[in-house]
Amino acid sequence: MPSIESLNYPIVYKAVRDADWLLADGLTLRTEVRALEGMQKEALVSYRPTKTVWRMVSDEGPYLNGTDLAPFPLAFYTAGMAFSFVEEILKLAKASNIQVNQLELVQDNFYTMNGSALRGDMIGGALPAELVLTIQSTADDAEIQKLLDKASMSSPAQAYNTKVLNNVFSLTLNGEPLDVTGVNSAQEHKTDPTERFADAIPQDDNPRDDIITKLKSAETLFEVEGGAGSSLKSEQKRTLHVRGIVTVRDDGLLQCDVQLFKPIGSTFRFLCDYQNGEIAPPSLAYLSAGVGFCFMTQVGRYATITKQKLNAYRIVQDNAFTIENDDAIAHPVDTHLFVEMDEPAGEAQTLLSMSEQTCFLHAAMRNEVPGIIQLQTEAKA
Repeated sequence: MPSIESLNYPIVYKAVRDADWLLADGLTLRTEVRALEGMQKEALVSYRPTKTVWRMVSDEGPYLNGTDLAPFPLAFYTAGMAFSFVEEILKLAKASNIQVNQLELVQDNFYTMNGSALRGDMIGGALPAELVLTIQSTADDAEIQKLLDKASMSSPAQAYNTKVLNNVFSLTLNGEPLDVTGVNSAQEHKTDPTERFADAIPQDDNPRDDIITKLKSAETLFEVEGGAGSSLKSEQKRTLHVRGIVTVRDDGLLQCDVQLFKPIGSTFRFLCDYQNGEIAPPSLAYLSAGVGFCFMTQVGRYATITKQKLNAYRIVQDNAFTIENDDAIAHPVDTHLFVEMDEPAGEAQTLLSMSEQTCFLHAAMRNEVPGIIQLQTEAKA
């Protein structure tokens, strides 16, 4: 099985696109993810509005015995969610002729994991995010507050937290499609994405290596809360805390520094091209990758805890959004899990349902957890 090290590419780059474009028109994304060595994962995120494909890799820190070479899944989601909100603020400000001189968004995301994997009652949860926007603008506080209210409605990422989604799934075991149990069934089975990964070479001869960078490595600590191997325990009762801080760079790109506080994790920097999605991934590419990476982590984690032998596993995940009257609407996520394992069909079914049950981001979508937004304004320049 390949690894991040053996593939030897930047954490993210724009990949050569297939001649066939499989996605429906509109604000749609397809995320194909395969497992690499250990807890490492590789994704191809196809973004329909610009017809671009972004290749990304994810890893886990010491808490899951990962190599910590790339951002953890929730980092992608936190960055995508924060980028999407700031993007809407800037777009709305421009449309209203409001000058924004400085902006910083601090976003704290919280998740829970409780129960026993062996008993089958372990479940992931999502708590309301806390967002604090500090802004310096020519507008008064009332005008800025209107921008925030509109942005919270028009941001597609926010729709994942404010609407209940009945996500759907399909399953293939060792090349044979199965009827799913324990989760909502999708209408169709997807095509196995295995061959696409080998063809996803960089579009540029010298791809940028600063789109995602590691700022600070986590210290490996044992026998402490959130320390090495702690997330692999069969019994869980814990809260996760991820912080993302977004600012606007002089070159027009958005920058988000993401740190994992609980469990003990590293800090990564993400860049986002919110204006045309060509220099760096757009916000929803990060968001969709985060959902796929998180689900895949739960597949690997559950199999590890229950000592199932997974030879290979991967997903095809479709995300879709529509904008109606300036309100963003998120459609149910459609995920197809491909598993190769020497286990009976019933075990594959349980693997799928437990992965959905313990996925933090699917938890965010099956409940209403709107964020708590605070505004801080600075003196007008």
